[in-house]
Amino acid sequence: MKKLPIFLLSFLLFFMAGCKNNSNEVVVYTSVDQVFSEPVLKRFEKETGIKVNAVYDTEETKSTGVLNRLLAEKDNPQCDVFWSGDPVRTIVLKRRGVTAPYVSPQAQGIDPVFRDPDGDWTGFSARARVLLYNKNMLQGDDIPRSIFDLTKEKYKEQVALANPLFGTTTFHMAALFTVLGDEKARQFLAALKENGLVLASSNGDVKKRVAQGEVACGITDTDDAFEAMKEGDPVGIVFLDQEGIGTLIIPNTVNLIKGAPHPGNGKKLIDYLLRPETEALLARSCAQMPLHKGVKVPEDVPSLDNIVPMKIDYEKTAQKLEEIQSYLKTWTKQ
Repeated sequence: MKKLPIFLLSFLLFFMAGCKNNSNEVVVYTSVDQVFSEPVLKRFEKETGIKVNAVYDTEETKSTGVLNRLLAEKDNPQCDVFWSGDPVRTIVLKRRGVTAPYVSPQAQGIDPVFRDPDGDWTGFSARARVLLYNKNMLQGDDIPRSIFDLTKEKYKEQVALANPLFGTTTFHMAALFTVLGDEKARQFLAALKENGLVLASSNGDVKKRVAQGEVACGITDTDDAFEAMKEGDPVGIVFLDQEGIGTLIIPNTVNLIKGAPHPGNGKKLIDYLLRPETEALLARSCAQMPLHKGVKVPEDVPSLDNIVPMKIDYEKTAQKLEEIQSYLKTWTKQ
């Protein structure tokens, strides 16, 4: 067989690459629970005809698996869109040069505090960090109202928290360090450990332990808490520190990847995720709170208008998240 001339071979390779980049698909990596994110992506696929190739994080390595994958693929991006369960890891990616700016028209109406000033990410559909407690074990004045109550003797060995090296618990720890300062945050975490804190493998594990009465209460996200309530477990929730530092609000974020293989389809997916209709869907499926005003939600989904939020700077919190990783690794092993 005769060898193809170099110029013809180059043309064919360029043509095939062009076909690949223009293919009718989009690649999304997400740290949002598959049970909640997959139905949204399937609806997008059905409504647009664009095939979605999704990579999901596991519950135990939540937010770190796809984050590390995106960092490893920086010089050869395989992903178009990152749908994150929190803004901090998206900001880490921005700092490392992995994200690309895209301001979606669907971002109109979302408070600027939940949007990157450079357009590298946009927030939507928020969760909150809440106390989930077992009603058979805690009632009335015995129910904690502040995260700092959890260090009291009466809650010894009765409080669960997910491993802070993963997921939204990492974000929560970084936020506390940002708000309290390093010294007070370390004192608080030391007091939790001294009080017999139970380290769970995930937020879902916290939910299970509280529902089954293994512990009296635990810190988790609103989606896990409301799922327990839907399942009929004897549990209640508390938005903590409403007269203090406030409750941590955790918006989803979505961003375009720099050098994405399918940037056009990536932008279409971002537009779809930021629609009020998608926020309404997530409110129904996992009690997430819309960031657009006027979105109809189930009666049991709380409104952000009625919650005192923790006042944090997401950029500073992202920086703090990276700074405290070594400390958190040591703390979990103590």
